[in-house]
Amino acid sequence: MPTGVAMRDAREQLFDAAERVLLRDGPEALTSRAVTTEAGVAKGVLHKHFTDFDGFLAELVLDRIRRLDDQAAVLRDSVGHGTVVDNLTAMLTDLFGSVAVAIVSLTISRDGLRARLRAAVPTGVPILTDAGRILLEYLTAEQGLGRIPAGADLHSLGLTLIGSTHLLFADRTGTRPTVAEVRSFVASVVPA
Repeated sequence: MPTGVAMRDAREQLFDAAERVLLRDGPEALTSRAVTTEAGVAKGVLHKHFTDFDGFLAELVLDRIRRLDDQAAVLRDSVGHGTVVDNLTAMLTDLFGSVAVAIVSLTISRDGLRARLRAAVPTGVPILTDAGRILLEYLTAEQGLGRIPAGADLHSLGLTLIGSTHLLFADRTGTRPTVAEVRSFVASVVPA
């Protein structure tokens, strides 16, 4: 006799639940009990699919990093179209309007998680490092088209865009910056 209802992909169900808890309550509230309660599953389901909670969190972060590929594709497709400032504004607003800020806070707050992520992301802050790589590829392509001056320091520009935009969005409980505010900042640092 069946003991329960068939689950859709358990890993994805747990990841989605963890993201909801993280966005709603912050990294300090993210526990295995909170995740399984949010997902509506027994606590054993998490441990059936992951060795421990830090292993689960590492897989969650890596999954969310992989989702940056969609944003990278949109940014790549925008090379040579629209304005550089508008393209960067859209990417940065999408990135930091998502779970990225919460993932950064989570990663910073858990030593065991950071240690596990070092194998996949050996330097920098996971998700921000990956977003920086995406921005650098875009900036390089735009520079190749002459839409960014040849002498512009793209590495510094990318770090400035990622770091400063992260600071604009960092207070998860405060008022989010508007697209116009992000655009104003981007326009102030992107060389014409």
